[in-house]
Amino acid sequence: MGSETGRPHIGVGIIGTGFMGKAHAFAYNSVAAYFPETAVPVLEVVADVNGAAAEAAKAQFGFRRATTDWRDLVADPAVAIVSITAPNALHREIALAAAQAGKHIHCEKPIAPDARAALDMVEAATAAGVVTQAGFNYLQNPLIKLARDMIAAGELGEITSFRGIHAEDYMADPQAPWTWRLDPAGGGGVIADLGSHIIAMARFLLGDITHVNADLETAIASRPVAPGSAERRAVEVDDIARVALRFARGCSGHIEANWLATGRKMHLAFEVAGDKGSLVFTQERFNELHFYRAGGDARHAGFTRIEAGPQHAPYGHFCVAPGHQLGFNDLKVIETATFLQAIAGKGDGKGDGLGPDFREAWEIQKVIDTAIRSAAERSWLAVS
Repeated sequence: MGSETGRPHIGVGIIGTGFMGKAHAFAYNSVAAYFPETAVPVLEVVADVNGAAAEAAKAQFGFRRATTDWRDLVADPAVAIVSITAPNALHREIALAAAQAGKHIHCEKPIAPDARAALDMVEAATAAGVVTQAGFNYLQNPLIKLARDMIAAGELGEITSFRGIHAEDYMADPQAPWTWRLDPAGGGGVIADLGSHIIAMARFLLGDITHVNADLETAIASRPVAPGSAERRAVEVDDIARVALRFARGCSGHIEANWLATGRKMHLAFEVAGDKGSLVFTQERFNELHFYRAGGDARHAGFTRIEAGPQHAPYGHFCVAPGHQLGFNDLKVIETATFLQAIAGKGDGKGDGLGPDFREAWEIQKVIDTAIRSAAERSWLAVS
């Protein structure tokens, strides 16, 4: 860390310039203005195998340097944080190198193709004493933290069930070409890509998942090897995942992950039911949480809409007025702030508003791996 204004500065390197690479760059460029208690990130290096993309990102976001080799970024002495937004299959190799170099690591989800690789990353980061952050940014929504607090406080009573879904349609077109998301070397298909988010949500709200019974479906058997190509490549991962769950707390539930859900752009949603009430949420209207309280006058029964506002920290960092709403990139800014706070020693990353870290991402990956085995064996399996 360095400082020019009395406030510490910290150098950042971002690997990847796609959707999430840009989201990380926006967040690092914005976080210090919204969270004056954090260090000030400095965008030092951007890396992408496509040199033109790296140079374009350098110009757009103000990186000091661009490279086509992520190893140069990791080795750069000005870089204290390595942000990994490359394809999943590369995460482990990059993270192990970053840990060995003593860099803090911000990695997109899923952090690895499987739980064994994720554990390697956990152990490397622990041995190096570096701080880690996994990119489950939807957990940073102030209303999701409110939902968890309400559940923990007993406002829903004894929890009886969880229903969750993450559905989008970016793979719905059968002529959409084969991409790295479909490479089995990167792990599962939709169960890892979207399923990891709803699994993370379930764990965040209700705690450990102990058993799963999964059905994984590949609905589109092959895809063009390139846009417009007549040559096709077999799809070896799932398009739709349906998983029954059992939680350590005693309740059960189920989730669905689906990237063929025509018309759905960001349907990350859940319903938690208890004997005293229930909560309903969808990311499509993520500044609202709906709460039903059992009992009382039946004439007034129904869900109450809770609207996000400054009373739901850290909403107030962005706007002093309720109902003006946060956006997707704001969640990424909050995620980045929690990471910087953890680097500064202000949290343990285990659910108090900081994190989730690599260890929690490993727990999520164990559920994914067990679901894949469960589908192959067609049986309930304990998460291990």
